[in-house]
Amino acid sequence: MVEREVRIINKLGLHARPAALLVKRASQFESEIKLKRENLEVNAKSILGVMMLAAEMGSVLTVIAEGPDEEEAVEAMAKVIQTRFGEE
Repeated sequence: MVEREVRIINKLGLHARPAALLVKRASQFESEIKLKRENLEVNAKSILGVMMLAAEMGSVLTVIAEGPDEEEAVEAMAKVIQTRFGEE
């Protein structure tokens, strides 16, 4: 299992379009991928789960992956977040 903390840095936070980008990216990996914010942990391959995080700018998410491509999955998910979901 690999995990990494990443801060939401885009102004609008984790709204619908960024959530869809995360789900799309997560779905490209075989590993089980979860996102955690405070006490809520969701499946990163579920749009409803990701939207439930309601992560605004400044929130810290923990990306957790377990499986054959876990390291690549965590890095890819962190990169999507760190690049502001392609916004701004």
